[in-house]
Amino acid sequence: MTPEPVYAIAQLGAPVLRQIAAPVADIHAADTLATIAALQDTLANSQGVGLAAPQIGISQRIIIVASRPTTRYPYAPLMAPTVMVNPRYDITSAQQEKDWEGCLSIPSIRALVPRYQHISVHYTDTAGEAVSLALDGFIARVFQHEYDHLEGKVYLDRVESSLDIVAESEFFKRLAADKMPPPSQPD
Repeated sequence: MTPEPVYAIAQLGAPVLRQIAAPVADIHAADTLATIAALQDTLANSQGVGLAAPQIGISQRIIIVASRPTTRYPYAPLMAPTVMVNPRYDITSAQQEKDWEGCLSIPSIRALVPRYQHISVHYTDTAGEAVSLALDGFIARVFQHEYDHLEGKVYLDRVESSLDIVAESEFFKRLAADKMPPPSQPD
């Protein structure tokens, strides 16, 4: 079996990023398996901590959450790459926190985004099994960021003030100078 190609990441303005993604009817269908493999390879060859199918131009409800420290996310906790098909979530606490996010589809920008800190996620795994799990903090943020891509949203849609948006170069200057907390930016 040949590896799936690494796809180009759709950039802000691409119509696929503003569409509501279609549900996956058959996890074992050849096109679904190809999409999953392409997502895995594309994410593995990026500095991201998550990726959604619309970001590689495929409007299907599939995401991967794969938190790990990278140059873009030096403080990210470790989480094995987890493929989630037809995901949904419930808010388990109304507590929100504003923290920094970035996106492979919106390079060179970071912004403070409010997100729920405690959620329960439900999805189908690659074996076709229903899975539910609780997510908190950074991993909950990554999930919500990727889920937004399935709903035709990007993180900038959730920013409360344009003053909360900075150039990535400025973000890293502030981080180096300890003028802001460690990054918690998904994707």
